[in-house]
Amino acid sequence: MSELRAEIVFVDVDDTLVRSAGSKRIPITSVAARVAALKEAGATLYCWSTGGADYAREVARELGLEHRFVAFLPKPTIMLDDQAPAEGRLCRHVHPFNVDSIET
Repeated sequence: MSELRAEIVFVDVDDTLVRSAGSKRIPITSVAARVAALKEAGATLYCWSTGGADYAREVARELGLEHRFVAFLPKPTIMLDDQAPAEGRLCRHVHPFNVDSIET
């Protein structure tokens, strides 16, 4: 496992917290469990989605995770920053299949 100090964490909804099969949402339990563990370890969690802030909150509520997040956001379409996300020293992308690599 690779170590990651998780202080500020942005969590996506679709194909991260849940998978969709038609109109049914299927929780990805390993990610939901890691979200809970990160919060317990003191991380500040934001839930975001291309579906918008209300959708992100709705899914988090369905999963019993709403209280774990400090805010619900739409995913940005433009990031105005002097550094590209891939160049950021403090930010790391973790795929849901590798959620256990996030140390708590």
